[in-house]
Amino acid sequence: MDDAYSVQTTATESGEADGLERLMALKDGDTFLVADGWGDLKGGADGLFVNDTRILSRLVLTAGKARPSLLSSGVSQDNVYFTCHSTNRPLPPMGGRSAPAGVLHIERRRFVRDQRMFERVRMANHGVEDVLLPLSFDFGADFADIFQVRGTLREKRGTVETPAHDGRRVTFAYVGLDGVRRTSSLAFSDPPARLTGSRADFMFSLPRGKRCDLYIECGPDRCEQPDEARYRLNAVQARLAMRTRRRRGASVRGPRSPRFNDWLDQSRADVALLTTDLPTGPYPYAGVPWFSTPFGRDGIITAWQMLWLDPSLAKGVLTYLAMRQATEVSAFQDSAPGKIMHETRGGEMSALGEVPFGLYYGGVDTTCLFVALAGAYARRTGDYELIRRLWPNLIAAVGWMKNHGDVNGDGLISYQRGAETGLSNQGWKDSEDSIFHTDGRFPKGPVALLEVQGYAYAAWSAMADLAAATGDDRQADWAAQAERVRALVEDRFWMEDDGFYAIALDGDGAQCRSIGSNAGHLLFTGLPSAERAKRVTKRLLGAEFRSGWGIRTLATGQARFNPMSYHNGSVWPHDTAMAAAGMARYGERRAVSLLLGEIYASAAHFHLRLPELFCGFERLPGEPPIAYPVACLPQAWAAGSVFLMLQSALGISLDAVAGTVEIDDPVLPAGIDRLNVTNLQVGDGIVDLAFQQMGSHTVVIPQRREGTVSVRTVR
Repeated sequence: MDDAYSVQTTATESGEADGLERLMALKDGDTFLVADGWGDLKGGADGLFVNDTRILSRLVLTAGKARPSLLSSGVSQDNVYFTCHSTNRPLPPMGGRSAPAGVLHIERRRFVRDQRMFERVRMANHGVEDVLLPLSFDFGADFADIFQVRGTLREKRGTVETPAHDGRRVTFAYVGLDGVRRTSSLAFSDPPARLTGSRADFMFSLPRGKRCDLYIECGPDRCEQPDEARYRLNAVQARLAMRTRRRRGASVRGPRSPRFNDWLDQSRADVALLTTDLPTGPYPYAGVPWFSTPFGRDGIITAWQMLWLDPSLAKGVLTYLAMRQATEVSAFQDSAPGKIMHETRGGEMSALGEVPFGLYYGGVDTTCLFVALAGAYARRTGDYELIRRLWPNLIAAVGWMKNHGDVNGDGLISYQRGAETGLSNQGWKDSEDSIFHTDGRFPKGPVALLEVQGYAYAAWSAMADLAAATGDDRQADWAAQAERVRALVEDRFWMEDDGFYAIALDGDGAQCRSIGSNAGHLLFTGLPSAERAKRVTKRLLGAEFRSGWGIRTLATGQARFNPMSYHNGSVWPHDTAMAAAGMARYGERRAVSLLLGEIYASAAHFHLRLPELFCGFERLPGEPPIAYPVACLPQAWAAGSVFLMLQSALGISLDAVAGTVEIDDPVLPAGIDRLNVTNLQVGDGIVDLAFQQMGSHTVVIPQRREGTVSVRTVR
């Protein structure tokens, strides 16, 4: 992100950097909660957020005036529950006796549902004597906008009202500069011995061998009295809803590799966690905590990664984005008729226009990707009813590509932000310093990014295919436009002396000759010639790009290379997956298996949950990958990466109209000798596929079949 909107690291109370990999997230719809390993919220990057506003910024538990000793904590594999297990430190004397450390088990179990946090604090006495436990909660609500939490400064803000409290409930309120009064309520099942607007003190009597429970709720409106029945009912509903999201579409399993299966399960659960069921259908939000909202680019790429398994995501993404397609020119929003949304936000700062992201269109690639995904979705599903509904949106989108996206009139899509409040770089590498010449100079605009031309090629090709399927007489024109883009890219971006493509062209048409991973996305679209694709692949697989944990965003030795940067030398799993899928398109399946193994090794060090990105340092024997301190975790297109790479390694392509599954020279990941794909829907039919390693080859055996599905193997 641009420096003005970049994520800043925060500090813990001890002054140490608090990287987000140490925080744990829950999400439901437009509500998410981030806490530390104890389950505490301390006002850094953590909190309970609803519609981009932090409605609970502090909730810290102490037992006997001390923080409990942490035993373990984590989020359940289905992403529904956060659980922390801890024990007491020595308790102060009560009635002449004091409890020693380690006799009380304190469990915090929490979930989020329907804009509310539900928590159960269970206290059990495993000592030999009765214990009096003084338990306290410090709490507060700052109603900070998500951009404030990320580090964006505000000159002034609204008024935080004095909290109101009754016997077991505290209500917080804030009147924003937008005139909106925002509230939240924190309630306890038991009345505290002492309650103020910022603290609740309890005294629990715990006979030996006994336990007791305290229930807590927090939400934007007045809480009912928490109790066990409400907690259990909402917990069941939360788990059932998550199970429904996780079980959409086909599944893939490696039956003899529990660890690999755990990674697949965690990745599928992360996609399900981030997916919100909107009126337009399921939409994968980008990531927690900074990007828990619909993003155009992220939603499209995640849906594309999952398309072969679960087309419903693509349908939901296409439908949602079509409804928010721009109809007018706005420099502040970076919009023009036909352009597809980059990002949408709630919150006070967006409502006031302090940031442009309430409904923002400053992504140069999203419109092309929207059209390309529509083509891929139609081929995968045969759902031309949706295509006919979206046809005016698709026509408007290619209209934007031709009339507004082609700023220089040279046939290429380029960008230059409309207002200083917008993003200066508008591709997926949108850091302020991510696009540059070989000497480190930033290019003058408008800038034409390499990968965006590939997306445009894919979009024009998709329109030609859709026209052929629907009888539109513009098929030949759109196919010719795709070929014009291909020729322009091959002519203007190719650097013969480097055997690679320039990362961009500047406003004068000069090449930005930096060597970046953007070329991997070009392979994904199938634009390069076979000979050039081979040269690009060879370089991407070389040491300057491959860290041993995946492909770096920038080759070593380039100006501005920094393995600790956001986009200039870090490793993004989705970027590696796009490059791997591109290589597979040109027949390099063993390269995909290699990269899949590296990403799997990375995931193993991140508790099988891939972060948004991590540092691009070279892999050393016996040492883990180095985390990027403020990466989103989980992140949708990071979680979806394994499924795109598996599809690429297995060589699976699906055509619902023809009713065919084509398997092209499949390769299994290293160490996996068998893989099962079940419940794969193709048109009106369903098929299960078993991939088995046989010597040096991988064979596929169709198993259960329903309806008419043809499975064809190509070598």
